[in-house]
Amino acid sequence: MMTAFDRRTLLQGALSLGAAGLLPGWAMAQSGERSPPALSGEEIKLTVGHTMAKIDGKAGHAVTVNGAIPGPLIRLKEGQNVRLSVTNTLDEDTSIHWHGLLVPFQMDGVPGVSFPGIKPGETFTYEFPIRQSGTYWWHSHSGLQEQMGHYGPMIIDPAGEDPVAYDREHVVVLSDWSFLHPHELFRKLKVSAGHFNMQKQTVAGLLKGQDQSLKDRVAWGQMRMDPTDIADVTGSIYTYLMNGHGPGDNWTGLFTPGERVRLRFINAGAMTIFNVRIPGLSLEVVGTDGQLVSPVTVDEFQIAPAETFDVIVRPTQDKAFTLVAEASDRSGMARGTLAPRLGMTAPVPPLRRRPLANMKDMGMGNMHHGMDMPGMDMSMRAQSNAPNVPLTPGVQTISPMPMDRMAEPPQGLEDAGHRVLTYADLASLYPPKDSRAPGRTIEIHLTGNMERFMWAFDGEAFGPLKKPIAFQRDERARVVLINDTMMAHPIHLHGHFFELVNGQERQPLKHTVNVAPGGKVAFDLTADEPGDWAFHCHMLLHMHAGMFNVVTVRPLDGAAA
Repeated sequence: MMTAFDRRTLLQGALSLGAAGLLPGWAMAQSGERSPPALSGEEIKLTVGHTMAKIDGKAGHAVTVNGAIPGPLIRLKEGQNVRLSVTNTLDEDTSIHWHGLLVPFQMDGVPGVSFPGIKPGETFTYEFPIRQSGTYWWHSHSGLQEQMGHYGPMIIDPAGEDPVAYDREHVVVLSDWSFLHPHELFRKLKVSAGHFNMQKQTVAGLLKGQDQSLKDRVAWGQMRMDPTDIADVTGSIYTYLMNGHGPGDNWTGLFTPGERVRLRFINAGAMTIFNVRIPGLSLEVVGTDGQLVSPVTVDEFQIAPAETFDVIVRPTQDKAFTLVAEASDRSGMARGTLAPRLGMTAPVPPLRRRPLANMKDMGMGNMHHGMDMPGMDMSMRAQSNAPNVPLTPGVQTISPMPMDRMAEPPQGLEDAGHRVLTYADLASLYPPKDSRAPGRTIEIHLTGNMERFMWAFDGEAFGPLKKPIAFQRDERARVVLINDTMMAHPIHLHGHFFELVNGQERQPLKHTVNVAPGGKVAFDLTADEPGDWAFHCHMLLHMHAGMFNVVTVRPLDGAAA
């Protein structure tokens, strides 16, 4: 039965927002008047409910918070305490995870790991001190609600003066929307993993000399590999959103020429990696995952699901600029405008040619398939290359020569023709808090069977018998992630920041790292937050399929050492 609140929310949304969809004030196209304020203070109330959302003029069912997609902007201040009361009006359990926030593990919001979840009709109050500043976000960790609109931004202002100078800011939340229920998306991928890939190689392309040669196509076919399999869910079913606006709605953020404009990019997409650029403007990257970095000037950067990037732009001309957030497989884009006045637009560039996976993406390093390497089995499923990974049906390949690819442009941007941000460019603005060398190294393999849409850590999907990854409290350890699949995986650790081992003296702090296909990433972790923490791929359907585990840090507060 629909509650009075639900009816009122639906009516208000339909009357006030119309074809623009259900948008909170902060996400609307900017006007001369101030947007409605963000939610702030020490007491904040949130309501999760069913809503009929309208995206690009078409209505569909959504799960929203306070009746909006994205949900309300929550703005807090470092050093304060906050109580967030979340009421569930759904007919199923829900939750909110405060993504990137350092909170007691009981407040982290992961059902079955750190709390029981929020039952229908119940209210749960999250309460914790704010120990940091920066750009973050929040989202459901229940079922597949995140794909249905249950997410929103969170900005935490520093206690003192902000080290980043800017005159104006805009929060830019990128996401992907489908009118097909996420469980149906998952079902179709289980039946046929390439179901949504409409950019496969064709005979016509072969005759035109496009894409792979006949020899390479035959070789890849024999290995049952598809070089066009860059994204599981694509623009064939997704509408890509910028602050809840479809490309045709053209979200607009205003500026005055000469201002330093801070753009806080958040990738709240369930399954989409975005490549972001603003033709005609350089992008000065000043932060990632809420943590400040030494400024790096680039023309484009890639942002994986769960990551955030803070960027300064300095438009000096009285003209409009297009914000381009192109899906990594080039099947569609989110689009918006920066302009001195509403109604102004700039040319929208066409989608670029879609990328093809290569031998590096297969974990073959710089070598060609079949080359003889002494002491190394170059076949694609040799357990000698990963002795601790069982060759289950969920392990289609094991990378023979995984490479550290952090100094390379991300997949598809190798020939962009301008400067692209790499992980190796990032350096923390501050010295490390823990200068100890790691006491041990933990190796974790990201495994999958792309044909069966099976995903896991170390060949074993998450379940009641999977052993957690255990750390002693205050232990300093190095974690090496090896991607044995041909798809990128943004790996997120709850409750902690880790230092990317990227060649910089001041290793950058992150909570999420995108591991390139056939690549490997190392990070140093100080396990200083006691509790049970989720550790998972932030491709929502990969996590749902089993690429998830629990990290334990012991002893807990008050427990015997």
